Amino acid sequence: MTQSTQAISPLRQRMIDDMRLRKLSPKTQTGYIRAVKRLAGFLDRAPDTATAEDLRRFQLYLVDHGISPVSLNATITGLKFFFEVTLDQAQRMTRMRSVRVPRTLPVVLSRNEAARLIASAGNLKYQAALSVAYGAGLRASEVVGLKVGDIDGERMVLRVERGKGRKDRYAMLSPVLLERLRTWWRVAHAQGKMLEGGWLFPGQNPINPLSARQLNRAVHAAATAAEIDKRVSMHTLRHSFATHLLEQKVDIRVIQVLLGHKKLETTALYAQVATEVLREVISPLETTSPS
Repeated sequence: MTQSTQAISPLRQRMIDDMRLRKLSPKTQTGYIRAVKRLAGFLDRAPDTATAEDLRRFQLYLVDHGISPVSLNATITGLKFFFEVTLDQAQRMTRMRSVRVPRTLPVVLSRNEAARLIASAGNLKYQAALSVAYGAGLRASEVVGLKVGDIDGERMVLRVERGKGRKDRYAMLSPVLLERLRTWWRVAHAQGKMLEGGWLFPGQNPINPLSARQLNRAVHAAATAAEIDKRVSMHTLRHSFATHLLEQKVDIRVIQVLLGHKKLETTALYAQVATEVLREVISPLETTSPS
């Protein structure tokens, strides 16, 4: 019996309804359900029977089994929704504690590496998609979510619908990027791979968009082909976009808007990896001389 044909318990259905009422994204809903299923597997009984002490033991179990801080906090958030919203039993969560996530510096490509990476992508579609990620600073999910109508060549912007936080925004569209997208559109349109007004980067079936997973596989393959000895992902291109703009002395508040960051502190992280900016700073040692 497949998962789709299995009966959904009334408890899970209630949680699903609660998430739908709040219009949580499908990805968030899947994560929350996964957290509750993992708790049920740990308890070997219905999750709504868990006590505060059970939840404390569950967190210790996750920590002892090497769960990352990000995954641990995501699990706690899912359980918090289940107990506070679906069960109206917020007091049961009193012994679960979120943990501090270590802040690591992002991997950034040089301009030469970014160019090599894009050129090494498997085909024209992937080259265009990676160009969008680096040239406009979009997330993988935002790249695959673009439609042909989102390209505004008159105003030189890309319309990003429902980015992170389900917020719309405009991203920059440079002349070079616009020309690459036009080239891709002409080829794809001539080959019948792109529907009129459809996805800018369609999947094998043009009704559906390319998936973020496929795009990440493509960027990994491109990094190998380009002989880039760094841990590269689609998000690396976004990090590189922001860092290179900062090195070009673009105002950090402008970069914040382009990236769609809610907090300036998030964008300020790139100041720590902008090596060209660091090289321009004169050390006080250089201005001292022996007496």
